Amino acid sequence: MRLAEIVTAGVLALLSIYMMYKSTELDVGYITGEGPGGGAWPFWLSAIMLICTGIIAFNWWRRTSPPSQSDEVLLDGYGKRTIVLVGGGLLGFIALVDIISMYGAMAVFLFYYLRFLGRHSWTLTLSLSLLLPMVFFFFFEGLMRITMPKGLSFTEPFYNYLYSIIY
Repeated sequence: MRLAEIVTAGVLALLSIYMMYKSTELDVGYITGEGPGGGAWPFWLSAIMLICTGIIAFNWWRRTSPPSQSDEVLLDGYGKRTIVLVGGGLLGFIALVDIISMYGAMAVFLFYYLRFLGRHSWTLTLSLSLLLPMVFFFFFEGLMRITMPKGLSFTEPFYNYLYSIIY
């Protein structure tokens, strides 16, 4: 656990520095009459994350956090099994995006995660698996005007109907 904590903090610190560097390709300051530049949010969120990783490393060095005081293994059998099941579900989600769309893949992943991994009731599983992708569809496609992948052509009639609701 102790080693895993400092390695994770180090990796997150490196990712923070990289994201700060990449966000400077856009303006990170305030643009008069427009507001924050395109890189402002990524830059400052990455800077905050870098500060947090510094605090984690400092607590690790002082041995004040529970993981920094632990000599236990990072993952037991249950933890490894969970990573495989959730990671496999995420890989399935990614594979399904080009076939049944972002929203269809989201519905399948939610169904898998809630019913088979979470062992939730059929009512909750079906409600969330069907409603959340629809909410995200109307949020991204209708409010934000951001188009997500729609999959193969057999999903088109469904999305045409949803677009008729928006427009």
